[in-house]
Amino acid sequence: MAASGHTLGVMNNMATDGSPLFPGIPAIVDGSEAISYVETRISEGACAYPITPSTTMAAIYQAAVAEGRPNLWGTPLRFIEPESEHSSATAAEGFALAGGRVTNFTAGQGLILMKEVLYVISGKRLPVVFHVGARALTSQALNIHAGHDDVMGVADVGWGILFARNAQEAADLTAIARRAAEDSETPFLVVQDGFLTTHTLENVRLPEDELLREFVGDPRQRLRDFFDPAEALMTGVVQNQDSYMKGRIGQRVFYDRLGDAIREAMTEWRVRTGRHYDLIETYRTEDAEQIVVAMGTIADTLLDVVDHLRGQGRRVGSVAVTSFRPFPAAQLAAAIRNASAVAVVERTDEPASADNPLTRETKAALGDAAVDGRPVPRVVSASAGLGSRDIPAGDLVAVYNWIADPAEVARRRYAVLGIRHPLALERAQVELRPKGAFSLRGHSIGGFGSVTTNKLVATIVGETFGLHVQAYPRYGSEKKGLPTTYFLTIAEEPIRQHAELDRVEFVPLHGAIAFNQGDPLQGLVDGGTVFLQSPLSDPEAIWASLPAWARAEILARRIRLTALDTASLAAAHAPRPDLVVRMQGVALVGVFLRIAPFAERAGLDRAGVLEAVRTHLGRFFGKRGGAVVDANMAVIEQAYDGVIDVTAAIAGAAPSGGAPAGEAPPAAGEQPQGSPPVPVESAR
Repeated sequence: MAASGHTLGVMNNMATDGSPLFPGIPAIVDGSEAISYVETRISEGACAYPITPSTTMAAIYQAAVAEGRPNLWGTPLRFIEPESEHSSATAAEGFALAGGRVTNFTAGQGLILMKEVLYVISGKRLPVVFHVGARALTSQALNIHAGHDDVMGVADVGWGILFARNAQEAADLTAIARRAAEDSETPFLVVQDGFLTTHTLENVRLPEDELLREFVGDPRQRLRDFFDPAEALMTGVVQNQDSYMKGRIGQRVFYDRLGDAIREAMTEWRVRTGRHYDLIETYRTEDAEQIVVAMGTIADTLLDVVDHLRGQGRRVGSVAVTSFRPFPAAQLAAAIRNASAVAVVERTDEPASADNPLTRETKAALGDAAVDGRPVPRVVSASAGLGSRDIPAGDLVAVYNWIADPAEVARRRYAVLGIRHPLALERAQVELRPKGAFSLRGHSIGGFGSVTTNKLVATIVGETFGLHVQAYPRYGSEKKGLPTTYFLTIAEEPIRQHAELDRVEFVPLHGAIAFNQGDPLQGLVDGGTVFLQSPLSDPEAIWASLPAWARAEILARRIRLTALDTASLAAAHAPRPDLVVRMQGVALVGVFLRIAPFAERAGLDRAGVLEAVRTHLGRFFGKRGGAVVDANMAVIEQAYDGVIDVTAAIAGAAPSGGAPAGEAPPAAGEQPQGSPPVPVESAR
């Protein structure tokens, strides 16, 4: 392994005005795109077997290979898809033994299936970087969503493990992990929460090519070819009683320098980009009496919760553990030891263990720190978000309330969040929204292109108006044709909460049938807007298609109802029959831009808004040809111009008092006829 030879003076990394030389390229991408963006530039090949939710990373990489794209040093990218995740890890091992810079994308059972090979890769000191869309393991049921079970299942294989809180960290940690891996000859996992990061669009600054070229370095100058006869090296041998332990303990020298390798890489990244990283990220912990420790998206949400409670005069803080391996025990202990109580919130549950994994590490760190005789805080543990169970801010406020009460800390050492259970904490009722927030919760049917449309809306609005966005779907394990919910928040500040939205300004619906599947008006602010995809064009008929309870609530809460026959619109413009259904969702782009306040705030007229739309359509549909782009543009334009304001039309026809003739809103506290049933189980 070549010496790093990377460290440059600070002046070489600063612009003339003192700002970082590499501030990043503004973009709106999800975590999968962020990682693939970096890996297609710095690696030479990927060996992967698709498994949800990591598949998108591999698909983007494979597309780059199909296009014949080289990496930053001119080497054509290669992609190998063998018959299983175990085989993909073995293929990556061979790629690395031959001196290649290789990656892999996996999750859940796929990561566990690789475990045998992961030991071999670290034992041979192969500096590969694998990417994990962290996912709950199939135990009592199949679940494809976020959980840290899979990563905890391989925490002992001798790899470095870095956890990203969001898409920005996913991109940056990819480069940092590669640099540290090659400097220390240790393989790394870069972990992001499945779906909650892999499939969530956010504002990101992507690393510049020149930054990556300088920071990571040419693999031909950095990597050893184990098959080179000029530098013969024996690896993977058989060792008996006299030798095995010597080799095993001898590996500690690599781990002794691993922490320094990561810190050096993180420090240089900060100098070059202005984006700070460390093995742990502390937030307002200096005088904190209660501290919560977490990894992944939970740690991001904690930032808003801490600010909220600090605003109430409470001395609280949080710690995000970025490096789970090597575990920064001394650094974590120093950050939390002066608190009165510490809670560790984890996306896993190991009931047969003394504690969950991160809690065990935290207690061990404090135990080592207690040798000077000073007392250390009581540490309690909570499980949350297993299988992507929602973790709103109120659940985390409940954790701080728990550890603020010494009697409660003494009474219980473990709790659960977000479900009805004897061990559950009661969710606090709080609403934390970034400045200028405008949120959408959409209800659709799988296959209508709504998730892609949500990404398109987020990209157009975020980039056109210079705003922060967060767009994500609430996927199920089901096939096309079943209900899908998707969310979007647009704000003037970064959006740090990763939870389903309880308060929204806009609710688009796939049809009036949505009112028979629950209450789609729940969480919509008074005066908010509903959009209904409807085959009807007459406002009176559209109004009559809603159940009586929904009409009463719309009137009582001054909700604006809009509608459009998107099926006919899509059928009129789709260049192929198979695109008709998917293009129905695209009409929502035009509707949203007409209804939402952003164009007006920016002073853009119709022409300016639609020109911005056309600029972005190529990113999503350009590969399908110009005819598809033009067809989608036509649908968006006609939706923008043709959306029907149903409540405005009805208002002129209804008698004074607000309700249509022959119908009155329900009395206060009365359940209107046709109302949705009260749910049997609800975390809220």
